[in-house]
Amino acid sequence: MYDVSTRKRALALVSQGRSLNSVSRETGISRAAIRSWQHRLEPLPRAATPDPGPPADDCAYAYLLGLYLGDGCISAHPRSTGYYLRIACADAWPGLLRLCHEAITKVRPGIGVYSLQKQGYAMVTSCSRHWPALFPQHGPGKKHERAITLEPWQRGIVRAHPWEFIRGLIHSDGCRITNWTTRLVAGERKRYEYPRYFFTNLSGDIIHLFTETLDAVGVQWKQANDRNISIARKASVALMDAHVGPKH
Repeated sequence: MYDVSTRKRALALVSQGRSLNSVSRETGISRAAIRSWQHRLEPLPRAATPDPGPPADDCAYAYLLGLYLGDGCISAHPRSTGYYLRIACADAWPGLLRLCHEAITKVRPGIGVYSLQKQGYAMVTSCSRHWPALFPQHGPGKKHERAITLEPWQRGIVRAHPWEFIRGLIHSDGCRITNWTTRLVAGERKRYEYPRYFFTNLSGDIIHLFTETLDAVGVQWKQANDRNISIARKASVALMDAHVGPKH
């Protein structure tokens, strides 16, 4: 749920003559929410949300948690007690779109899931009162601007399913590429190619969750800069290929 100051800031942008689309793109707040605030600024009182219990499928949850931390968000439904879980999936990876749908339905069987097509990507969306309890990292603002830590029960799931968590993070904010370099051999410069994984995120906390899980499964990594993790050692790339693989 957005606080009153956030609502006022969004409405102030609208009052400057900005379109709802423009304000939505800048703030990350849906147009429907901003439109509803034009009629009612104060948030409606919300009934206490019952504990949804553990995820129905821990393996699927570990993967979905990785997707959420990379390219997901949770926002309050402007006219109900529900919350939207949204995961952005690029059109270039239709397999990712399918896996995201499957993970959501395994974590919450029977729940509705649909895709809203945007330019270049689809927003996989599901509404439930329980998403904030299942993803307690939810909060106002961007994830890299607030602390991101896992609850003890989430850590237990990640420890039990580390590769699914890594896979979700790579499928959201990572990639597998082919690098190349040249070497001088017998006086002749030859080109060599080798595979490499990258993970990119603005949140230092999310990067730490990624690297500590890599450590747990024996993958060697290097920090290229404050937002990029590189995995290039042959044995570590082989491990990643066996358990993660490129997006498709």
